[in-house]
Amino acid sequence: MLLLVSSGALADNFGQASVIDGDTLEIHGTRIRLWGIDAPESSQLCRGEDSLQYRCGAQAANDLDAYIARRPVNCVLLNLDRYGRTVATCSVDGADVGEWLVRNGLALDWVQYSKGRYSGAQRDAERAGRGIWKGSYVEPRLYRACIRANGKPSACSDDASAHP
Repeated sequence: MLLLVSSGALADNFGQASVIDGDTLEIHGTRIRLWGIDAPESSQLCRGEDSLQYRCGAQAANDLDAYIARRPVNCVLLNLDRYGRTVATCSVDGADVGEWLVRNGLALDWVQYSKGRYSGAQRDAERAGRGIWKGSYVEPRLYRACIRANGKPSACSDDASAHP
């Protein structure tokens, strides 16, 4: 299956997905960044309700892999991001994967892109104390900026920008 047709327009992609991280899948050799959400990075640590650090980025990826459970994933490809990655909304059995991640506290609604599409799911996760909402975390985009500035993940986990 070709992902990009000769005219440059984006086509849909359907098949078995491999989870790369909490907001990135791979189908038929194409990496797909889930639209409108931002999940903790693979190396990112958060604090749980017990104040102990845990690998929230790895948890997001592992939970997403368990959720998909080798079922076919359907992605509607929207565009390419500034890094040339394919950006899409994806679903499993008709359920939006991005919404599932946000509702379970494994990713944030990235309002800059989603225009609030997942804000209700995020409010539900926050109220219920699911996932990253059980404790404290640094927003993934700020964590990435910290890594770029400092070059090491340990400097970015207990940042002053952590959400209680």
